[in-house]
Amino acid sequence: MLALRGAALSFTGDPFDAGIEATREHIADAVVAMDGGRIVAFGAATAVLPTLPPGTPVARYDDALISAGFVDAHVHYPQLPIIGAGGKALLDWLADHVFAEEARYADFEHARAVARTYLRESLRNGITTASVFCTVHPASVDALFTEAAKLDLRLVAGKVLMDCNAPPAVLDTAQRGYDESKALIGRWHGRGRLRYAVTPRFAVTSTPAQLDAAGTLVREHDDVHVQSHVSENAAEVALVTTLHPKAASYLDVYARHGLVGPRAIYGHGVHLTAADFSVLHETDTALAHCPTSNNFLGSGLFRLAEATRRGRAVRVGLATDVGGGTSLSILRTMQAASEVAQLGGEPLAPSCALYLATRGAARALGLDDRIGSLAVGMEADVVVLDLASTPLLAMRMRHVRDIDEALAVQMALGDDRAIRATYVAGRCVHDRDAAASQ
Repeated sequence: MLALRGAALSFTGDPFDAGIEATREHIADAVVAMDGGRIVAFGAATAVLPTLPPGTPVARYDDALISAGFVDAHVHYPQLPIIGAGGKALLDWLADHVFAEEARYADFEHARAVARTYLRESLRNGITTASVFCTVHPASVDALFTEAAKLDLRLVAGKVLMDCNAPPAVLDTAQRGYDESKALIGRWHGRGRLRYAVTPRFAVTSTPAQLDAAGTLVREHDDVHVQSHVSENAAEVALVTTLHPKAASYLDVYARHGLVGPRAIYGHGVHLTAADFSVLHETDTALAHCPTSNNFLGSGLFRLAEATRRGRAVRVGLATDVGGGTSLSILRTMQAASEVAQLGGEPLAPSCALYLATRGAARALGLDDRIGSLAVGMEADVVVLDLASTPLLAMRMRHVRDIDEALAVQMALGDDRAIRATYVAGRCVHDRDAAASQ
């Protein structure tokens, strides 16, 4: 057993629906006790400490905030080597930068080297779970899951399905994509804390035959996830309309092939219509909000307030979308989401931003019964934020009035340096200060 002591913040529900005060649990002096990979006690230190077995180690974190580990709802690990390759809109960016890099992932050793870097950087940024796109090559999935299994990570990932409109080195066929995905599901889904996602890249690069095959995989394995992209870029939306003329909308392309539902999550959703939001709500299909990517590629402003509107709400999680996104820092991503909301005339409360990166993203992935909150019985994935990680932050924090302003300041000024420690299944897998001393 190990216990962490310090200020803590978690959520018991959805603040977009029930309000912040009714769902936010902020304890100025809390203890999170972990044993066997799960949280076994959480509450005020005065109540929890006397219940711990004698000799239980207690790690004290002052000037800090303990939270559930961050959840990245949409990310492409093979694009890490091209992060920051800008100057293009989505379709040209894919053609000029992404596909050439992703062609290298037929090589297991190359894929494993990048996967190791990606996972290390994620943990350094407090990300304990992610929904990850690999490449068309099965080796890219094997490499990522092999490395994630060593860390006992709760991870969702899948082989990208692409059978048209891309270079031959990153294409499969409808049948080969089905066969390879089915083999990967058998090899990895449910192994430890790993889960598989059927992953058509997007409707531009999959024929109806391949989307049918993807839907068949979902029907044959009723607890796998689905991940893809929808309505990211205006030119992309127009192209999908040309390629799939029978569909009522971009989202309807996926719906026609059985690829919407409670375990499905779609990235971006910048150009969704009101009718699309209704379909997402009715089918309980989730969205991943990727603000730094949408900004970097000039795709547009996601309408978070419309997506989370009471009475017709859609599950939404925050996502880095690296390498379209520009940082694996969830704090930077939260700030970008706040700025996008501000530009759209619907400000985002800092607590709601943190919810989107923890319980909200876990809920978007259908994993909120296991991760995303500090509560007894939850898996012990925890991040500790240093609230004074830079001299400027240390000064600024002396002037904050409440937890809302503290979160706003951390979003505005914080980055990877603010991640003091990251715990996965109750084990410390990143200690900033220890790493700095090595």
